[in-house]
Amino acid sequence: MNAVTKIDQIETMILDIPTIRGHVLSMATMRVQTAVLVRMRFSDGSEGIGEGTTIGGLTYGPESPESIQSAIDTYITPALLGRSADDVNGALQLVDHLVKGNRIAKAAVEIALWDGLGKRLGVSVAQLFGGAVHSRLPVAWTLASGNSETDIAEAQEMIAARRHNIFKLKIGKRAVAEDVAHVARIKAAVGDAASIRVDVNQAWSLQDARWGLRGLQDVGCELVEQPVRARYLNALRELTRAHEIAVMADEALNGPEDAVSIVARGAADVFAVKVAQSGGIKRASEVVAIGQAAGLGLYAGTMLETGLGTAAALQLFAGIEDLRWGSELFGPLLLTEDILATPIVYRDFTVEVPQGAGLGVSLDPDKIDFFRRDRARSLKTVAGE
Repeated sequence: MNAVTKIDQIETMILDIPTIRGHVLSMATMRVQTAVLVRMRFSDGSEGIGEGTTIGGLTYGPESPESIQSAIDTYITPALLGRSADDVNGALQLVDHLVKGNRIAKAAVEIALWDGLGKRLGVSVAQLFGGAVHSRLPVAWTLASGNSETDIAEAQEMIAARRHNIFKLKIGKRAVAEDVAHVARIKAAVGDAASIRVDVNQAWSLQDARWGLRGLQDVGCELVEQPVRARYLNALRELTRAHEIAVMADEALNGPEDAVSIVARGAADVFAVKVAQSGGIKRASEVVAIGQAAGLGLYAGTMLETGLGTAAALQLFAGIEDLRWGSELFGPLLLTEDILATPIVYRDFTVEVPQGAGLGVSLDPDKIDFFRRDRARSLKTVAGE
């Protein structure tokens, strides 16, 4: 009999990586993205890597980078050490029993487990979920400077370079009429060369959203993401039924349970499916299945992960035949440095799915050492002595 491969060690680290420009959300402006990486070592010498990333710290959701690391180190790691590395489903069930919530922390650990299993079997994570049907996916870019002329120039540059022709605008900080005018200027500038969508990040009241969706629809915007608070499903339902413009659930969608609630109420046309927000690749696949069964559109969402988390998402979404609204898996492009040894490829308005065993990617050790928060602190301490 073959010896059982066990989980020997789980290491977490926090990375702080500057963004190429300010990324303006309705609740915060990001100039640094912080990611929690997981490195899992197994008794046969194999290794798995994972990532858990949120947006804007606690201004976006209930998990922060610090809480993600703490949940893994304090609660999840002790429960998994010594367990079979191949029993991914058993590990997920145990962690769900012992740790409530903390979906992003769970996702980071689960990704490392799938990556390790794929590497030991010599197959991709996509193959573990039934196999890839796409080698590349359409990929959007977020225009988030808040300035119309800046955003227009950026969009035109992306179109000319054949990098993106789908653009999502971050709005919600200004008056509704100003936001609609901002979107109208950009749509008029790009015309039929690009698809324009918006993300309100829950900033509008229902009354604002009624006016906003009507205006956005009139100026040629195709989709509006999470216009009202996540918990206001009745408001989302009203907006979905009252307007032709597609309404997409994002912050309201935290795993399969939320997916069922949204479908039952008819509260969205599209699911923004995020691996981290769903609680991992398996739970995200369940969200996908619920959306497919209900006839909703699907969109591969991002938490602005590094190349590592982006690769995990690509492994899942490569296996989804009808990804009607494409993806926004551009996270690595927003960062000043890529932490992968071989960066993910973006070209011809698409992002390519990494090939190879597991997630199909590996880390650049020098970049990891440079951006690690604990190493940076030690360097500052030495410099101050």
